[in-house]
Amino acid sequence: MLVCNFAHAASQQSRNTFVETALAYALSYVCVVSDTKISSASMTIIADADYYSHPGSASANPARFVNFNVSLAEAHKTGLGSSAALVTSFTAAVLSHYLDRGQLALDSDLGRARLHNLAQAAHCAAQGKVGSGFDVAAAVYGSCVYRRFSPSILDSLGDVGSPDFSRRLEAVVEDSNPSIQWDMHINKKAAVIPAGLRLLMCDVDCGSESVALVKKVLAWRKENPVEAALLWATLQKGTEDLAEELQRLAQASRANSHSFNDLRDIILNIRSLAREMSGKANVPIEPKMQTELLNACCQISGVVGGVVPGAGGYDAIALLVEDEALPSLQAFLDSYITASSNEEGPVRGKVRLLGVKQDMEGLRMEEPAMFADWMP
Repeated sequence: MLVCNFAHAASQQSRNTFVETALAYALSYVCVVSDTKISSASMTIIADADYYSHPGSASANPARFVNFNVSLAEAHKTGLGSSAALVTSFTAAVLSHYLDRGQLALDSDLGRARLHNLAQAAHCAAQGKVGSGFDVAAAVYGSCVYRRFSPSILDSLGDVGSPDFSRRLEAVVEDSNPSIQWDMHINKKAAVIPAGLRLLMCDVDCGSESVALVKKVLAWRKENPVEAALLWATLQKGTEDLAEELQRLAQASRANSHSFNDLRDIILNIRSLAREMSGKANVPIEPKMQTELLNACCQISGVVGGVVPGAGGYDAIALLVEDEALPSLQAFLDSYITASSNEEGPVRGKVRLLGVKQDMEGLRMEEPAMFADWMP
């Protein structure tokens, strides 16, 4: 039996629950599937700059990795699923270090499935079993249409270090228990962006705690089950309509059909439903500042629509933009000033177009040489 305990050394470095949990789960799995000796290892964790806001920077294009000279706890996140990306990549690194390809090939379908299951289990444990798991699925498989797994799959795991935890984890990761089968649905073919469109993100340098927002919405849902179920179903239908329209346009674009009116209406409907839920749950899913920014961006010719993705709040907004509209959007954002408030009073800030776009690729092995400057 493997028991993982962590001693917090007295230092200025903050603890990271996601790293600790991912390490405990990954090593528990390695120990039960392999006779490999767990030797000491040193790991350096770096993150792409667009996972974090850049104070004082608007449209600049920083290096891929940036030292912001602040602790992780003080960094403002842009809301791109950094915790899921961290857990997934960290877990993959531990598995690939301690298991050889004969034991687990992460570039195979089986290897990705087991990585997905292990990362989902660790991520759910680290964040208190809140969330859909979509961000972990996207980290493993890339862009996809996703239906979440039943939370009961992870209910029987128990705590790390408890009797037979490693064996229970092995059964969950390898989906070997016929009475508890993974039932998520991942469809990569349905996640398409039509030719001539790109999905972009704009950062407002505020960030939100997704877990806190989700808990508040779920509390409202529990107190108002009938009303919430109706709104949930309507929002789900809007999401399905969006995926279907994108697929239709992707096929029609090859026939030179570029009408985005229906797509624009579907996005506006989704936003309306999100604001309705925001009001009823008293949660800032689409706050006023974000509404103003989205409305302003959508006035630009070629900007089809946008939303506050994920759990909502003050994370970076997502925009669907025609390729030729990118210069106009960038010029607009260069001069746009957001206005909000906090406990200390009014806050004004710049909006930055992130250097990211949609991608069908998920997990991949990088060349170590590209990180040489950041290695100790």
